[in-house]
Amino acid sequence: MPIRIFRQAELPRDVISRDFVGEEHGGVGACVLFVDAAPGEGPRLHRHPYVEILIVIEGTSTFDDGESKHVVSAGEMAVVDAGQAHGFINPGPGRLRQIDIHLASGFATEWLT
Repeated sequence: MPIRIFRQAELPRDVISRDFVGEEHGGVGACVLFVDAAPGEGPRLHRHPYVEILIVIEGTSTFDDGESKHVVSAGEMAVVDAGQAHGFINPGPGRLRQIDIHLASGFATEWLT
């Protein structure tokens, strides 16, 4: 099979991201979200039954694990274990751009709040 190329701008849009869902592209074993969030935007507390890796490319992300908050800046990443509660918000003032990698071919999210 040849290498497949996808343009971020052509991926389906969600609230604050463009999403590559592996199961929709030949069963690739991951989902990749290209997050572009304005100040104050981000998902509320939730969890997944798989590991998620969040890589901050630009701006700052404040991660919440339900007990404490952690500031993650451009050039840093966070690894969220399967079943771990988490959410994040862009504290501003600029845009938050990050890449979220779900280590599963499809999304499974349990919203906690």
